[in-house]
Amino acid sequence: MLYKIALSAMVLPLAACVSSLTPLPLLPDLTVPMTWSASAVAPASSLVNGSTNLGQWWQRFNDPLLDKLIGQALQANSTVAIAKTALLQSRALRDVAAASLFPRIDAAASAQRSKSGDASPSNSFHAGFDASWEPDVFGGNRSALQASEANTESSAANLAGVQVSIAAEVAVTYIQLRGTQARFAIAQENLNSQLETLQITNWRVQAGLLTSLEGEQARAASEQTRAQIPTLETNVAQLRHSLAVLCGQAPNALQTQLEIISPVPQPQADLVMSIPAETLRQRPDVHAAEYQISAAWSKVRQADAARYPSFQIGGSLGLQGLTIGTLANSASIVSAILANVSLPIFDAGASRAQVRYQQAAFEQARMSYQSTVLIALKEVEDALVALAGDRERLLRLGNAAEAAANAALMARQRYASGLVDFQTVLETQRTLFSTQDAVASTSTDLSADHVRLYKALGGGWQPDSVENTSVISQTH
Repeated sequence: MLYKIALSAMVLPLAACVSSLTPLPLLPDLTVPMTWSASAVAPASSLVNGSTNLGQWWQRFNDPLLDKLIGQALQANSTVAIAKTALLQSRALRDVAAASLFPRIDAAASAQRSKSGDASPSNSFHAGFDASWEPDVFGGNRSALQASEANTESSAANLAGVQVSIAAEVAVTYIQLRGTQARFAIAQENLNSQLETLQITNWRVQAGLLTSLEGEQARAASEQTRAQIPTLETNVAQLRHSLAVLCGQAPNALQTQLEIISPVPQPQADLVMSIPAETLRQRPDVHAAEYQISAAWSKVRQADAARYPSFQIGGSLGLQGLTIGTLANSASIVSAILANVSLPIFDAGASRAQVRYQQAAFEQARMSYQSTVLIALKEVEDALVALAGDRERLLRLGNAAEAAANAALMARQRYASGLVDFQTVLETQRTLFSTQDAVASTSTDLSADHVRLYKALGGGWQPDSVENTSVISQTH
């Protein structure tokens, strides 16, 4: 009776210990704008309530080969595979943490033969089970499990972020490839035109109607255009190699599929933007940063729980005998039970320092989340600005290219008739080539701007459940 009273007098005050941690809001107080500063990305007739569903956004470009390449990359890309293995590691560590909440049972068996002096040798056999359990009185193990679960969710969000990034990288590389091929075709067409002009110029020089100066100018213009073709061919090959590696293949694996020239894919012009708060819910990197905050706070609680007593209950049940046959005898049963309490008395401040360390890591995670949110908002705003600017630029360049084509045609016709000098022809051809090349480049940039906008909006990723967005909702 006195033993029970003494044990209760020791345990109950220890169990009454509570954490000295002051509850803190998980997320920093951020002001998220209600609307985007440049949100006019769709014609007025297409604006409706809600936002465009960006699931598999690459299908909006209506390019079957692009769809195929992105599908291959999401399956075979090495970066995606690494992110998948990281998720598997996180899930395994979560299971390890969950196992610490349950008792542990081990089976053991031993056989011993001993001899002392002139005595006959003796045998000893033992078989049984050992069990141990550490009651989680102050929640240290539960906090470790919560940290592991948050890390697992963060790894899942990181995997989604990698997939979004790889899909966008494949799309941008493919668009740049098609744009470079278009520029190559333009350069080749202008070279052919300049070679025709060079031939006419040489005939007129031979006829004495022009001097050798005009002939050399025509030859210089054609050679300058010819010099750009190897550069474009190199760019095409390098972009083709990049696409193949992104798809998890050897650099030249896609040469046959990509050597056929196709136009630069353009997306459907019916994108309806979601509000900034909704965009943050669709960003996997924001979710990953949230879960890192949750994991860091759980580690703070785990470190704080380590400062308090720990309890352990253990026991064993087994059979022991001099022969294997006697192990079946009830008299050979051996059992034991042990209860243990461990209380930290002096550790030179190490446990408190560990709490401070985890608190600093928690604040670091909060600041990292803030940075992630601000970068997310910036990426959308940058993509919107670039989209609007390139759209306006393409419109003006299209008008300029049309006018330059008309001017070049009239100059060639009049030059053939001797109505204008060669300098006029040379200038109109240079202007035509420059504007056509700029149109192709800007058209490529415009399509790439859409890809970057889709990525900035979350790339079509959605959290698995409403509960997963509960932490984000605290910021709005």
